Amino acid sequence: MLKTQICVTRPLLCVNDTDKHWEFKLSEEENNNINYFYLSIHRNTSCIDIGICRKPTHIDVTIQFSSNHPLEHKLVAFNFCINRMLTLPIIKQAKQHEWKIVHAIDQNIGFPLHIVRNLKKKLTANIKNKTPNHNNTTNQKMGNILVLQSTNTKDN
Repeated sequence: MLKTQICVTRPLLCVNDTDKHWEFKLSEEENNNINYFYLSIHRNTSCIDIGICRKPTHIDVTIQFSSNHPLEHKLVAFNFCINRMLTLPIIKQAKQHEWKIVHAIDQNIGFPLHIVRNLKKKLTANIKNKTPNHNNTTNQKMGNILVLQSTNTKDN
């Protein structure tokens, strides 16, 4: 075991000993790629590409448009997906892929496309209005992140 692996594994063991119902797992890089929450981080030789990660258990189902729920409730999932797509520093191909997924979801649940497009326009305008001017900022060094993933193994 390498020295760096020991430094990372020891705190993980301590955390896992705190409660028998919780188990934390260390996320490790595979093929220059690591998934962290909803992000897929890919390390190239010259840069880092960030995309949106969907777990294999993810299903593209939300409230049907024909349901009696208020429109605001029906738009929550679209609001989240579109806002994430617009605000994360992801590559262009990942944004296009996410937009295709949003379209697939709205088709699956019978949502009119113009409502989703209008929501995207509204969120884009809101983001442009809130974006600060970064001309006078300096680059800051980013530190290392210890990534722990929780899997609840609670017995009922």
